[in-house]
Amino acid sequence: MLIGCRDAEKGEKAVAEMNKDGLIVGLQVVNVNDKETVEQVIEQIKKEYGRLDVLVNNAGIILDRAVPVLEVGESVIKETFETNFFGALRMIQEVVPLMQQWKYGRIVNISSGLGAFEIMSGQGQIQIGGSSAAYRISKTMLNALTCLVQDIAEMGIKVNAVCPGRVQTDMGRADAPSTVEEGADTAVWLATLDEEGPNGGYFRDRQPISW
Repeated sequence: MLIGCRDAEKGEKAVAEMNKDGLIVGLQVVNVNDKETVEQVIEQIKKEYGRLDVLVNNAGIILDRAVPVLEVGESVIKETFETNFFGALRMIQEVVPLMQQWKYGRIVNISSGLGAFEIMSGQGQIQIGGSSAAYRISKTMLNALTCLVQDIAEMGIKVNAVCPGRVQTDMGRADAPSTVEEGADTAVWLATLDEEGPNGGYFRDRQPISW
């Protein structure tokens, strides 16, 4: 198993903690905002391992927490899209050819329920109005990407999106209702689907949710 991180020091710390728990984990330093770096990392994985069966697009930032949509800066929107949407797109575009060689792959896009149209229209359980628009729209775009790449199903590759809920991470903060293990459960399930598993879906707690 490999984890990708743009900060080598943080990545090495995470790897050390996971290895301590008995997991065999390697580190790939990668900046998903840099296409050339992404290409180099996938080529390195190809040479060293020969294949890549699972991709979890987990890179994400939120720069406009609680900022109203009419006040968010254009630069903030662009920076958010660059990581949350284009980063995932770059990874998928580079990984799919390698997965195609083996006619197998599982791609999991870590999204957010805050990007669902149901929530944005005011019909969902969560009501936060027009704040954090850059983050939320970037997740809507990620959901759309999940839908648009379904033509690779014939290659044996499944692509799904997941809303982990608010999790006790740096982004979710310590008072979040879900532990890291709870937040990761659905993503792990989607990453290990058998041939009969769902494709092109959007899930929370292993159950389909509205786009």
